[in-house]
Amino acid sequence: MRVCQLTGKRANNCFAVSHSHRRTKRLQHANLQDKRIWWAEGNCFVKLRISTKALKTLDNRGLSAMAKEAGIDLNQYKVL
Repeated sequence: MRVCQLTGKRANNCFAVSHSHRRTKRLQHANLQDKRIWWAEGNCFVKLRISTKALKTLDNRGLSAMAKEAGIDLNQYKVL
């Protein structure tokens, strides 16, 4: 499923508007990336599917704080 594991971002409903202004429904998907991120507290890498917006937020807030807010146990996502 296309959902950011840290922020919960998912697709947004919108209209594709043609030159003649005919509207058809489409989805705006979140920009999701599979990333291997260093988790300092666990002293290992974790593999997450996160949005690029969440990736920028990680630099400011930290992985542990965002995972705690999302209610995620990072031990499940360890890369061995």
